Amino acid sequence: MSRDLTTVRDFFRYAVSEFTRAELSFGHGAVNAIDEAAFIVLESLALPIDDINPWLDARLTGDERVRLADLIRERIEARKPAAYLLNKAYIQGVPFYVDERVIVPRSYIGEIIAGGAGAPWNGDNVNSVLDLCTGSGCLAIIAALAFPEATVDAVDISGDAIDVARRNVVDHGLSERISLHAGDLFAPVGARRFDIIISNPPYVDAQSLSAFPPEYRAEPMIAHAGGDDGLEIVRRILAAAPAHLNDGGGLLCEIGSGRELLEAAYPRLPFLWIDTQESEGEVFWLARADFG
Repeated sequence: MSRDLTTVRDFFRYAVSEFTRAELSFGHGAVNAIDEAAFIVLESLALPIDDINPWLDARLTGDERVRLADLIRERIEARKPAAYLLNKAYIQGVPFYVDERVIVPRSYIGEIIAGGAGAPWNGDNVNSVLDLCTGSGCLAIIAALAFPEATVDAVDISGDAIDVARRNVVDHGLSERISLHAGDLFAPVGARRFDIIISNPPYVDAQSLSAFPPEYRAEPMIAHAGGDDGLEIVRRILAAAPAHLNDGGGLLCEIGSGRELLEAAYPRLPFLWIDTQESEGEVFWLARADFG
């Protein structure tokens, strides 16, 4: 392969063809074979990942061809997300280090915080943020960038995840503003209150979890498993959140496809559903006053 293919276009076309033939699964930053191939080619060559077209006719060095050939082969044989092979993922253009200790970052909450799309808060009044189930620390970092006057606390039950998050916090120069805690949901922060609580918790139901393709099984199952109906962790967050919110504050939470179940379980809560460019009815907001 590394002898016959010489340009970016060659490797891009070849990767798309091979990924399609192998019937790979996607959804870790790329939603199809074309996007996945583009990401692998551009990221491995240290090129901007937003557009492959300017580079299509660039000829590659021998070392670059060997590396790309190895990555394409490993993606097919190992069935791991490309983000793990390259130790890199992006949310809203912000880069993060990732490996198998954390779920690959891909939360819709990043778009809401970074872009303010449908955001129900006044950013000038946000001085404290709590990120539950932080994983790689991506949402905590995006929140720190979006609210430059705020301090951010980030919690994850996995000590391994906290180690990855710490690396990302250091890489982004935010160690003085983001505090990381290993523990179960609100336990590490005691009785403290926050202006905003954000969370992308485990929300995959047991039946869906059992049908995961290999790419999703490569991720920590603890980051996916949401109990029988997918809402086990969400219920715990809803029960405790009011005691940890300042007046005027609120909870921003992603729950996947569980909207109907959640609304049926909590008919008196006025969930505000915030849609993004790629999601509808998967992220809700509840103000502290909404809890009653």
